[in-house]
Amino acid sequence: MKTHNNNELSHDNATTTNWFRSAAPYIHAHRNSTFVIAFDGETIESEYFDSLIHDLALLNSLGIRLVLVFGARPQIEQQCQTHKIAITYHNGLRVTDDASLKIAKSVIGKLRLEIEAQLSFSLPHTPMADAQIRCTSGNLVTAQPAGIREGVDLQHTGKVRRIDTMGIEQQLQQSNIVLLPPLGYSPTGEIFNLSAEEIATVTASELGADKLIFIGKAYPNLERELTLSQAEIALSDILPAHQHTVHAALSACSTGVQRVHLLDRAVDGALLQELFSRDGAGILISAESFETTRQATIDDIGGILELIQPLENKGFLVKRSLDLLEIEIAHFTVLERDGTIIACAALYPYPENQIAELACLAVAENYQDLGRGKQLLMTLERQAHSAGLTTLCVLTTQTTHWFIEQGFKVAEITDLPIAKQSLYNFQRNAKVLKKVLS
Repeated sequence: MKTHNNNELSHDNATTTNWFRSAAPYIHAHRNSTFVIAFDGETIESEYFDSLIHDLALLNSLGIRLVLVFGARPQIEQQCQTHKIAITYHNGLRVTDDASLKIAKSVIGKLRLEIEAQLSFSLPHTPMADAQIRCTSGNLVTAQPAGIREGVDLQHTGKVRRIDTMGIEQQLQQSNIVLLPPLGYSPTGEIFNLSAEEIATVTASELGADKLIFIGKAYPNLERELTLSQAEIALSDILPAHQHTVHAALSACSTGVQRVHLLDRAVDGALLQELFSRDGAGILISAESFETTRQATIDDIGGILELIQPLENKGFLVKRSLDLLEIEIAHFTVLERDGTIIACAALYPYPENQIAELACLAVAENYQDLGRGKQLLMTLERQAHSAGLTTLCVLTTQTTHWFIEQGFKVAEITDLPIAKQSLYNFQRNAKVLKKVLS
């Protein structure tokens, strides 16, 4: 029998409590959101697929509307090889002849039933106990032939013509998970083999999904966060086999999906980490910048206080009351990351002396030594320069060397504006530094 001492229990409880507190804003934000999640055939075969199913059930229980799209390439290839059916690709698309279409229908149908069965699993003492998930599928994707490309007839390989968004919405409104296999149907009753990535991209765009998530390959050469323009530039740095998904992400972002996430199937729990933590576990491609630097407003006071109070308690910053912060909020600039303030600083101009004081520069602990402080400093330097000020000064007790590294020089109290000199706290004995703005 395994036993735990009080220290272990206390640590476990603290970890659980801290996780829920940090995840709470995301739980609230994601409720009633629509996520399209695509996973490839390799993910279905991976050791973490059962855990992924459990995580999807958890998302459903949190009120997130889910459309799942699955791929089946390795399973189809394996069956084709078993039945000695030739496998042919053209520019990444399978040439689907009659024999391979028969295999594809059999394999995809079997996978669909298995996924539905796993989503229905709800035995006691399992992660999905009492989940009561309803999963639905059907002829929700209308397809048309991909046609002949560069002289190659792709036969039963198709492309998406239309998504039945009304049918999907009806199911989502009933809290059902919608499962879309990589097949489409033409108005004349033909069946086409489709790309799961294309289905996911078009579905997310037409539904106006809040997120499109691809679970599959790892992308070691990509930055963790990319805007549309950055992702387009980065395409040349990744393997051709990986480019298709990034192209799909770019297409989705350019047609209304604000955020596309690329997750590594080999990371257990990557989906939950990506959705319920500030820094996630995958790669984010967003239509807009993930971080923004902006003028603070009265609504930011809570976030600023949470950031600066630990530093005030340590004596790094001068204490500011709530009332004072409300009065001076117009002087503050904040760096916001996914709705959370991770850095702040204030700029107090003395135009008669052509000097500005930089004050209250604070960066959240998890983002220190990552360049956020320098980024915010440069923003305030530009603000001061634009206002016609020529010098930036700062008073500090703990970060003298950092400011010197940023181009500041040690100065005297008499170098401060007269109004600031009269407020100097000799008991605090802060160093005075200044920087001439170019």
